[in-house]
Amino acid sequence: MLKKIDLQLFSQEKTEKATPKKRRESRRKGQVARSQELNSAVVLFGTFLTLKFIMPYMFIQMQNYTNLIFSEMYRTEVNANNFYVMFLELAGLSIKMVAPVMATALILGMACSYVQVGFLLAADPLKIKPERLNPIKGFKRIFSKRSLVELAKSIFKITSVTLITFTTINAHIDILPGLSEMELMAVLQFLGYLIFTIAWKVGLVLLIIAAIDIVYQRYEHEKSIKMSKHDVKEEHKQTEGHPQIKSKFKEKQRQMAMNRMMQDVPKADVVITNPTHIAVALEYKEGMLAPVVVAKGQDKIAEKIKEIAKAEDVPIVEDKPLARTLNQTVEIGDPVPADLYQAVAEVLAFVYKLNNGTRHSRGGK
Repeated sequence: MLKKIDLQLFSQEKTEKATPKKRRESRRKGQVARSQELNSAVVLFGTFLTLKFIMPYMFIQMQNYTNLIFSEMYRTEVNANNFYVMFLELAGLSIKMVAPVMATALILGMACSYVQVGFLLAADPLKIKPERLNPIKGFKRIFSKRSLVELAKSIFKITSVTLITFTTINAHIDILPGLSEMELMAVLQFLGYLIFTIAWKVGLVLLIIAAIDIVYQRYEHEKSIKMSKHDVKEEHKQTEGHPQIKSKFKEKQRQMAMNRMMQDVPKADVVITNPTHIAVALEYKEGMLAPVVVAKGQDKIAEKIKEIAKAEDVPIVEDKPLARTLNQTVEIGDPVPADLYQAVAEVLAFVYKLNNGTRHSRGGK
């Protein structure tokens, strides 16, 4: 039996799910479940849809571009100043044409990443790590399971794109010879239709691959951050603290609680004793439903409570059964239970009688 426990404790086999702390550390290092296939599919769909809707706008910009070149530039004197002006005009037209598409691709790419992993800035992947230059480890990475999966995905994507392109063009093969006799606008419309048909079919295939890849990436991520039983135990030690340090911390907490309790003894109306082993201090104010235990303890703590009570002129009454019952059944700060009302009321009445019908005066005042 002992041998079995030792094997489980010291085994480095990753069999345990990652703890929240491990997940946070992995996220800080940039180790998250993210599918690049989803980004590729969504960006492809988004950019081609953008192209489809802004194509008329792009044609207008292309016309302006052509007019600028053939109607103005050839009449312009070539010098440094004119060249700079022409360059700015051409650059401006180019930006107007591609800006909507580039903006769409950027926004969709960022949105996909945010949906998958949230906001994440990790510098660890950018660090220079000498072990990455190790040719043996590099060789292992090339022929690892993940690399083989990526190779399979690439082959499948290339095959799918090739097949879709071939079947789409083959379906319109009869029209291609007649393109030379068609007007330019008709040719462009036909080519646009052909390109968009291929694009949405390829995008659909990429979305299917992305859906499968998301499941795979999450599975691989969960597997990569698994922990051994020893790792879980060590993390628990680090989180909770070393047993000796934890014991000292608890001792400090008990000491602080004891000091607070002793500070409340002067507020008590009576201290009930056993007579030497137990002491319970009770306080009763107007508006309280029942007297409250403000301090209690045994042996040395009881002696300390009685010492403070004597110094503060708090009455001390010996009642062995009541002291023992209160010490065992009532916690500090809790009211006296109903079944002890009568016994406690008699003690308080006795104390008030000793003080001429009033509660005792603090510190003899």
